[in-house]
Amino acid sequence: MKDIELELEEEVLDHRNLIHWSLSNGTRNETNLPLNMQFNDGHRLSIIVYSVLMAFSAVANITVLVLIMKRRKKNPSRINTMLVHLSIADLLVTFLMMPLEIAWASTVQWLAGDAMCRIMMFFRTFGLYLSSFILVCISVDRFYAVLKPLDMGNQREKIMVASAWIGACVCSAPQMAIFHVEVHPNVTWYYQCVTYNVFPSVAHELAYVIGGMLMMYALPLVVIIYSYASILLEIFRRTRNPGGADSITRSSLPFLGKAKIRTLKMTIIIVFVFFICWTPYQVMSIWYWYDRTSALAVDERVQKGLFLFACTNSCMNPVVYGMFNIRTRRRGKVRTYTTSTHANGTTPSLHSRTETRLSIKSCH
Repeated sequence: MKDIELELEEEVLDHRNLIHWSLSNGTRNETNLPLNMQFNDGHRLSIIVYSVLMAFSAVANITVLVLIMKRRKKNPSRINTMLVHLSIADLLVTFLMMPLEIAWASTVQWLAGDAMCRIMMFFRTFGLYLSSFILVCISVDRFYAVLKPLDMGNQREKIMVASAWIGACVCSAPQMAIFHVEVHPNVTWYYQCVTYNVFPSVAHELAYVIGGMLMMYALPLVVIIYSYASILLEIFRRTRNPGGADSITRSSLPFLGKAKIRTLKMTIIIVFVFFICWTPYQVMSIWYWYDRTSALAVDERVQKGLFLFACTNSCMNPVVYGMFNIRTRRRGKVRTYTTSTHANGTTPSLHSRTETRLSIKSCH
């Protein structure tokens, strides 16, 4: 009985943490359970929103993936390769994490057993980690492409992408050890996939949460901001000193202004989307660990909604990186077609395609 009283003193965020330990054991009557241990409006809303996000993300990411794969056959560039991996990461979130959230909200309790609990908790974070790490790879690739083009090579690209996959595995692996299935001590038919009785102390749990926050959010954001800020500064510097020894070549000067604008837009979009999607959830997490009592006063639906909103980053990635890239390339083709027609009075041929490729390369 003392164990039950001790558990009652610990407030938790949702039904997955097995609250209300003092429930009497008896017949299987779900109407006697607390509201958050029953199917309620919050679960219904989660199912609807996750289903919409899943449909949108699937269509957007598959479309971008197919288009990029076709483009890679003609132009196997580093950025296209990384966009492929970004789409794959977002598809892992779409077809593993989102269906998990939908099914879990439908059943409320965990019905898939301990092994599946551990496996699915691994994949619940794997796609999110991988997506963040691939974003870092893209920003670092753009950093070297502009500031240190002579240091770029296919080997660096392969190392970065492989590191992203390995890093996602390493960061997600602890989930399999931490999460497990426990049965409610009084409601013996109620099972849940939880983290209870794993951490030796609150300090250990806090260290794990902070570590995940740093790896999935803070460090990627710092690298992205630093990389694109450096790119902008370099473009402005070269623009102000066009006659310098390290200035941009004459062939790319006509596109320098537009390149600067596009890079600025891309920077704003990258930082804005990643920051906006993940910051509310991370702030809520910090608040919870700083002042758990006041944080628990926030509506549970709001708390769940913040994690759901963070997951929308996977829906926005194909729009930000894929569609923006495709639109830019199409504009490059139109520009080259117009230039060649006015200059030669003929329709562009293979030579104009080469010009298009060069002009696009200078813009990215």
